Amino acid sequence: MDKTQVNTTYTFIPATKTDTAKIICLIKELAEYEKLAKEVTVDEKTLSYWLFEKKTAEVLLVKAERIIGFVLYFYNFSTFLGKPGIYIEDLYIKPAYRNKGIGKALMLHLAKLTLAKGCGRLEWSCLNWNQPSIAFYHKLEAKPLDDWTTFRLDETALKKLLK
Repeated sequence: MDKTQVNTTYTFIPATKTDTAKIICLIKELAEYEKLAKEVTVDEKTLSYWLFEKKTAEVLLVKAERIIGFVLYFYNFSTFLGKPGIYIEDLYIKPAYRNKGIGKALMLHLAKLTLAKGCGRLEWSCLNWNQPSIAFYHKLEAKPLDDWTTFRLDETALKKLLK
């Protein structure tokens, strides 16, 4: 699709259970972009359960003439602030729709949501090699937390730890 012919009229809509397959497609596109496609194991039943039954995270879909992106976020808690925050797990806009102000509008929407919910901060991670996204976040005046290192115990490591 020619970038100059893309309709940039869009809205942000809360995802519903019927959007689960669309969300998975977007997750897979994001994983391809991040060179992590082999790590995607989610299926519709699992994602639907955790998003729409257990409500452990929320998804906003970005809709133009069709679904063109999404953001998945959840609430965390800062003991230092004594209030919750919002953590963006994934944010993805299809390549043909980038550099049109949609990502910024989505971040502004999330900033308003964060403050409206009484949260103290909005946080996310970004792969170190993803310079286009890093430059975008710097333009928003987001600050990288260089003093922090993310650690992870995956399911295999968790099971090993418990043995």
